[in-house]
Amino acid sequence: MKKAFIAFALFLMVVAAAQAQKLTAAGATFPYPIYSKWFSEYSAAHPGVEINYQSIGSGGGIAQVTKGLVDFGASDMPMTDQMLASSSVKLINLPTVLGAVVPIYNVPGVTDLNFSPDVLADIYLNKITNWNDPRIAKDNPSAHLPDQKIIVVHRSDGSGTSFIFTDYLSKISKEWAEGPGKGTSPNWPVGVGGKGNEGVAGLVRQLPGAIGYVELIYALQNNINFGSIKNAAGNWVKASIDGVTAAAASAKVPADYRVSITDAPGADAYPISSFTYLLIPTHPTDMAKEKVLRDMLSWCIKSGESQVSALSYAPLPQALADRVLNTIYSLPD
Repeated sequence: MKKAFIAFALFLMVVAAAQAQKLTAAGATFPYPIYSKWFSEYSAAHPGVEINYQSIGSGGGIAQVTKGLVDFGASDMPMTDQMLASSSVKLINLPTVLGAVVPIYNVPGVTDLNFSPDVLADIYLNKITNWNDPRIAKDNPSAHLPDQKIIVVHRSDGSGTSFIFTDYLSKISKEWAEGPGKGTSPNWPVGVGGKGNEGVAGLVRQLPGAIGYVELIYALQNNINFGSIKNAAGNWVKASIDGVTAAAASAKVPADYRVSITDAPGADAYPISSFTYLLIPTHPTDMAKEKVLRDMLSWCIKSGESQVSALSYAPLPQALADRVLNTIYSLPD
């Protein structure tokens, strides 16, 4: 009996040692609020598992995971064919949640603004430079717009949020598409840079006359005004979970999950919506870590998706979540 007890205790020690793993990750600030919650709750439910996620921007996440410096990465921009081909680590892009990028602003005395797509593009092209510009006034007839210079704020780091925003601008503005174009670090025509969604939100709060762009939760948590945008159907839409869900409804998501849903069709679709992705190695070198990673990923999809709405993200559509789970289950044991 005593020998059996000792054997069982040793077995439990071996299991505990196998489960004790530290995973490192880095990347997007866009999903950081929900990832922070997920990873904390998963670790609390799995003693010995520690997940260290550095919110450094999508560009940094891609750079670190492709060099094998972290166990997984995160990006709001799906990796391009060239990025995947040049990576020293073979990776897959797994969508986790959907979110909205919103135009935030600090205009004294103004709390509710509409932005036509062309107006938003031309502000960032430095063609509209004052808040009382006739084109802004036309979309906001009841607003008391001040004679005040617009201070443009953008990201200073390689950013998936910037990619989503510029992907949208490239679809609605030929001049933007042929000029700065879409990317994580475009050549901004004008403005000051803030690091991370947090940095952009902070600058807009501090600078009267400022306009910027952040993921929806950062606007809500910082109590910053954000505007409505005219969508592809011609309707003014303010960012919401329902609007993001509507934007994803018509998406044809390919087998590798890399897709853009900005400027989506649909009466209720919010036009600057996007999936965000975890960048997962497909040929791990540490199988013990891989086992924990696969379990954590499946937990996020099966249990974590029910938590995302509380942080103003939209969950994956169920059919897509099932596909993602099948992909996770196909990862090596």
